[in-house]
Amino acid sequence: MADQSFQKPTGTQDIHGRYQDYFWKIEKVSRAVSKQYNFEEIQTPLFENEELFIRSVGEATDIIQKEMYSFETKGGDKLVLRPEGTASVVRSYIENDFYKKPQPVKFYYIGPFFRYERPQRGRYRQFHQFGLEILGVKSAALDAQLIQALRSIFKELKLEVIFSINSLGDENCRPEYKKKLKKFLNKNKEDLCEDCQRRLKENPLRVLDCKEEECRKTIENAPQIVDHLCKACNKDFKEVLELLDELGLSYELDPFLVRGLDYYTNTVFEIFTEKEKLALGGGGRYDGLVEMLGGRETPACGGAVGIERVIEAMKKAKIKPEKEDKRVFLAQLGDSAKKRAFRLFEEFREAEIPVYETMGRDSLKSQMARADKVGAEFTLILGRQECIKNEIIIREMKTGKQETVSLDKVVEEIKERL
Repeated sequence: MADQSFQKPTGTQDIHGRYQDYFWKIEKVSRAVSKQYNFEEIQTPLFENEELFIRSVGEATDIIQKEMYSFETKGGDKLVLRPEGTASVVRSYIENDFYKKPQPVKFYYIGPFFRYERPQRGRYRQFHQFGLEILGVKSAALDAQLIQALRSIFKELKLEVIFSINSLGDENCRPEYKKKLKKFLNKNKEDLCEDCQRRLKENPLRVLDCKEEECRKTIENAPQIVDHLCKACNKDFKEVLELLDELGLSYELDPFLVRGLDYYTNTVFEIFTEKEKLALGGGGRYDGLVEMLGGRETPACGGAVGIERVIEAMKKAKIKPEKEDKRVFLAQLGDSAKKRAFRLFEEFREAEIPVYETMGRDSLKSQMARADKVGAEFTLILGRQECIKNEIIIREMKTGKQETVSLDKVVEEIKERL
């Protein structure tokens, strides 16, 4: 009897079956749309130096203080399983001298990330994201294109979303706003949760990101950063919104949106389902991050979306992913037929016609039942006599009608029928 004592770790899941169909659909659409917008795929290591995220994400964030999976190697290196994608892409941009390429450089990525947090529906400790990053040029047009590319992905998935948008200003106007915010929050300190009282000392902007009900009520009366933008930041934000209007893209202004990471500047956004307001992801501009991590001054923007959250949203919207095309089933009976079936399968594969089979089964009845179960439109039946005559039977599963054709011409015959 098999040992059943091992189970997957808390906050993880085995991805298979119908759930895998969703993953396949989302990855396929994300890759296709990203390439249409001229993004190049990048894959970074699953673990990085701990300091990379401490310096980029911010010591006062929940990611650093509560959620990172940290470990020390036998050689004494302090590493973490990557909790987000942008810092890794920026590290790669610097390390590989991508600034020497024609700018902007545009990357997309798809993969797993890790955060130690309370598991719940659509939220895991090992989760998956697809993300887009644009580095090397500062332009409101690129902020708008980034948002449009993400919107196009959701459009292809038939998922209705809305973008919540704000501007955080820059190093010229944000310090003065932070002083006014801190003054307001200090006056209302007793109404803040314990975490926010700590955040108030380290970075008052983090208080705006709190989801506690009492803190949300207090924040409603706080000064708004859009009222304190400098002339340049105000002009930039206005241009982004005008371009989104030109694209007919649905968005709403959120004056208290700050995102959960410290590296953002200027335009930031979050993405929600239009009806249930389920959070799917977000992003924004991070012009100072490359320089902060040791590179030259480099403007940049990016965004990421949680794949598990998108799957939950698709399920709620009753959007089903198409299954892999299995319109043709190859059934064989007998040793000689099985040998010939192996070669025939390769001929179909080379012709790029998907064919389903169960070579390990010998019973024609069980194979036909399997063909019916996978929804095959045609079943090809190959037995000993058919091999001798160099023929094969094509059975239309819906009508039961059968026709015998030459083995040498069956690929072309099926191609015409499909």
